[in-house]
Amino acid sequence: MGFSQAITSGFSNYVNFSGRAARSEYWYWVLFVILAEIVTSIIDFVIGYQVTTTLFGLAVILPGLAVAFRRLHDLDRTAWWFLIVFIPIIGWIILIIWYCARGTVGQNRFGPDPLPQ
Repeated sequence: MGFSQAITSGFSNYVNFSGRAARSEYWYWVLFVILAEIVTSIIDFVIGYQVTTTLFGLAVILPGLAVAFRRLHDLDRTAWWFLIVFIPIIGWIILIIWYCARGTVGQNRFGPDPLPQ
């Protein structure tokens, strides 16, 4: 999945918490959010108010959660595992390792493989 496909998929599936998301979809989404946050921060610095960063953050929080949950589904883990993020440092490290791991090949209990074979 390419960069533009991942962004389109992220926004078109913003309330789809079922199914699976490939590694590329998740990491391209993360890259998009980081780049857009940099741009909105620059805009906010120029205008002197923190408006665009806040609005952008609100716009991407739900799609970001959806793609993160679908990424866990690709690893054959329930979305409840996302709550591990509340364990300081260790939780983040575990999630990053899982998000970097290859997903289940073929179908799992959350649906078919998101990558064409």
